[in-house]
Amino acid sequence: MPRFWVYLLLIFTTCEAYSQIGGQSTYQFLNLVAGPRQAALGGKNITIYDYDPTSGIYNPSTINYQMDNNVSLNYVNYIGDVNYGTASYAYLIDRRTQVIHAGVTYVNYGTFNGYDETGEATGDFSGGEAALSVGYAYNIPWSDFYVGANVKLISSKLEQYSSFGGAIDLGVTYLYDDWDLVVSGVVRNIGTQFTPYYETHEDLPLEVDVGISQLAEGVPIRWHLTLENLQQWNIAFSNSARDETDLDGNTIADDPGFFNNILRHTIVGAELFPEGGFNIRLGYNFRRGEELRIVDQRSFAGLSGGFSVKFNKLRLSYTYARYSSAANSSFFGLNLDLN
Repeated sequence: MPRFWVYLLLIFTTCEAYSQIGGQSTYQFLNLVAGPRQAALGGKNITIYDYDPTSGIYNPSTINYQMDNNVSLNYVNYIGDVNYGTASYAYLIDRRTQVIHAGVTYVNYGTFNGYDETGEATGDFSGGEAALSVGYAYNIPWSDFYVGANVKLISSKLEQYSSFGGAIDLGVTYLYDDWDLVVSGVVRNIGTQFTPYYETHEDLPLEVDVGISQLAEGVPIRWHLTLENLQQWNIAFSNSARDETDLDGNTIADDPGFFNNILRHTIVGAELFPEGGFNIRLGYNFRRGEELRIVDQRSFAGLSGGFSVKFNKLRLSYTYARYSSAANSSFFGLNLDLN
């Protein structure tokens, strides 16, 4: 792998940058898309409340009795030589009110060419990270509210540097069956590094998301709306590559406004035949679309789509996510009902 990818990895894991979300904290892999269904619905979704235990990795309050004895395995052929995946399982403790959940997330950054400060080759090295989570959800008695928590142990190794940390996720979900309505909120990655890479303890990628979804009346479509990264309001930044020059030679700087900033917090998605043996999923991530948009070129960044097919107790899923004209990812998933 060329030296460029080494620099890119270091930027996203250690640097500080205040104009956008990436680069402000370590263990960024914790906020990667958990599986193909989430990816198809725009990349982040906290309102999936059914059989799929993958949703419990991202929002523990969605862990529910329908996941009982279900196993989910997901693999992502990510950008470059990066590959990652998740595995999850849920078990019902008692009748519909208490469920425990276990999940694993791993990422392999591939092989890098090592060089010293003079440009001399020092040999190849690799990088990888993993997180093990145990989650629990509970239905508040005589209410439609569900609360949940994940406890995570995190391990990271980048070249000769390694780190170990821990975090928790806290979520709450309101489920109104009469309207087929799900409203959720989650605070993710509240934690710390137990052992830093070198000497400095870095922040974890804290994230606050809220979402709402509903099955449309009379139509087999479930729509989803997610507001991401609410812990940081201003995530729009000026891109000098999009500056324009008028006829008098004056430079008009790219200046995202208030509405543009709101859109960058927004993710929309829809599922056609959500409860069927075959369904289709579509989503759009406004922040991804804006940040990866190329001037005067239609790249369709931010779009994602996928489908799933059920064979008896086995469900297979696939999603294609668009990042730019030169980068996209394929997500593969398998869900098995062991009951």
